[in-house]
Formats: sequence, C-alpha cells, structure tokens
Amino acid sequence: MKFLQLISMFILWFLMPGNGLAANIAVYAQLSLKADPRNEYPVQLLELALKNSGALIALKASVENLHQGQAMRMIQNNNGVDVVWTMTSREREKILLPIKIPIYKGLIGWRLCIIHPQNKSLFASVKSILGLTDATFVQGHDWPDTNIFKFNQLSVTSTSNYQAMFDMVLFHRVDAFPRSVIEIWPELESHKDLQVDAHLLIRYPAAVYYFVNRKNKKLYNAILVGLNKSIVNGELDRLFNDFYLEAIKRANLTKRRVINLINPLLPENTPLDKKQLWYSSSFLDDNE
Repeated sequence: MKFLQLISMFILWFLMPGNGLAANIAVYAQLSLKADPRNEYPVQLLELALKNSGALIALKASVENLHQGQAMRMIQNNNGVDVVWTMTSREREKILLPIKIPIYKGLIGWRLCIIHPQNKSLFASVKSILGLTDATFVQGHDWPDTNIFKFNQLSVTSTSNYQAMFDMVLFHRVDAFPRSVIEIWPELESHKDLQVDAHLLIRYPAAVYYFVNRKNKKLYNAILVGLNKSIVNGELDRLFNDFYLEAIKRANLTKRRVINLINPLLPENTPLDKKQLWYSSSFLDDNE
C-alpha cells in the first residue's frame, strides 16, 4: 500500500493545476440506456476516482448508446469518447490503455445462468464442464465471454441485441444466458418470465477495467491515482459493497457447484497476485 501511495502522490503532483493539466471534460461511453442501473456503479466510481485525483476533469456521457466495439473504436480514433469500462483481453490491451484495477473485483467472471422456468432442472446433475456440452448458451457478439465459452468447447451463439438474449432464452432458442452475480438480479426484475438456475456457478478469471486512448496519459494517470487513493481510504470498498454485497449474498454461492473455465484471453500481466484488488472468500479458495 505504501508503494501505491508514493506513486499516487507523484502522479497527483503532476496533475495539480499548474503542472500541465487544464480543466477538461472526459466523455464516457454510455453502453446502455441512461436509466439502466448497470451504469450507476462504474459512473459513480469514475466520478470518485477523478475527485480523489485532484484533476480538473468533469465527466459527461456520450450522446448515443454504444456497443462495446463501437466505443473502443471511437476511443482508439479520438472520435468523441475518452473512456469506457469493459472486460480486458490481450487484443483490447493492444489497442487501448487499461487502468489495471478490476472495478468489479473479478466478479464479472462469476456467472449464474438465466434460464426458462421449464428448464429449472437443466443443470441439476451437472458436476463438471462435460455436463455442459449439451447446453447452448448466448452471449454478446463483441463480448470476450463468447470466445471464452467457445475455447472451453461449449456451444454459444451471439447477438449484438441485448434484449434479444433474454428473448432467445424465453422462446427456447438457447438454454441459458450466463450473467455475472452482480448483474443478474436487476436484469431479472425486468424479465420476470425467466429465472436464475439454482445449481451452478460458472467461473473464470476476468477483469473489467477503465480503458482510455493509449496517448491520453493525463486521463489515465488521473483515474489511476484516484482509484488507488480510493482503495487506500476504503471508499472503493464502501461503494462496491453498497452496490453489490446484497447481490453476492443472494447468489447463495456456498450452495452451488463450481464449474471453472479457462480464460485464454486474459493477458499474462493481469495483477492476479494483488489480492486486495479481487473479491475472495473461503468458498472461492475451496474451489480453486
């Protein structure tokens, strides 16, 4: 922690007024509707990070709702968007600059399955990945998860239409829509004809980072300083718990069988050794 504090102090000096950063606006990619609760935590955390950095940077949402691929291309080309939060991969870290602090503490790779109520026993007897080979899953066409499922020899179809994924489950075109333990409950509130499988946790190492243009070092440094300060002073944990502690409890993880997948897209320098950045529990340790 002392090392993080020293780095943060140095970068903070650089960002102070008079040290090279003028008042500015950073446009974040709005990946869904403004009223979508999935926006709230990453936006609030980004606001907190910029506030704690001391940088004179204000946040503004993109005018249009964007797909992840669109947002990343716009950032890469300096075309009206400055920052996006999305799951990391080797390819994404080549084209954009990641702030390597997993904002969801790795829980984006802890997946429960949205299923049709008629399929509530579909995974009841599954004890290993082999038991999933007859099921068909759905994921977003530009999500790294799609390739993760394919790499693990699982059947997955993809679409760019978010609502269509729920419809595909509802109309029995696929068997399951895996969603993170921190995403799934609000989504079920607006899809009451579906339910959450009670038997499995599908898990793979994954991190959602904030990404910026590779040349935008000032915004990168501001977010990095602010997130590190938010870790040290406990504000990141408090915000995370406010949003997600109840969702984690509701997932009833200790009652689930864990199916571990390999994530071939995970960069080698992902900071998995920095335990303070990741969610952990005795349940996790027992299933390594």
